[in-house]
Amino acid sequence: MNKVVLVGRLTKDPELKFAQGTGTAVATFTVAVNRRFKREGQPEADFIPVVVFGKQAEATANYMSKGKLLSVSENIQTRNYEAKDGTRRYVTEVIADEVGFLEYGGKKVDARSQDSTDESGFGSDITPIDDGDIPF
Repeated sequence: MNKVVLVGRLTKDPELKFAQGTGTAVATFTVAVNRRFKREGQPEADFIPVVVFGKQAEATANYMSKGKLLSVSENIQTRNYEAKDGTRRYVTEVIADEVGFLEYGGKKVDARSQDSTDESGFGSDITPIDDGDIPF
């Protein structure tokens, strides 16, 4: 079984590209995941490269930015290729199926979305509820 679940912060804004021929959206980014144990009081992190495709890629690139907390799940994949200098390069990355936005922070706003949002950052078609009516 090859299943990975990561929770970490983006090291920089996701990079969005579109595949030639198919036009499929492809977002790449790196997630900094804290290690459980610290060495000499200093936190340590692993920096995991992630690739996500399709609508998830577009949403991640449009709504997540450097430093935001997110979750990623799917599998680890390895590949290799020959670089321009003739050396063989090996890459290990997470190919994400699900990306969860644990800390929302819109970074790109176009005219359509700006008109449909209020100062709370949610669309005008969302009605807030009063939590006081919930019995639990």
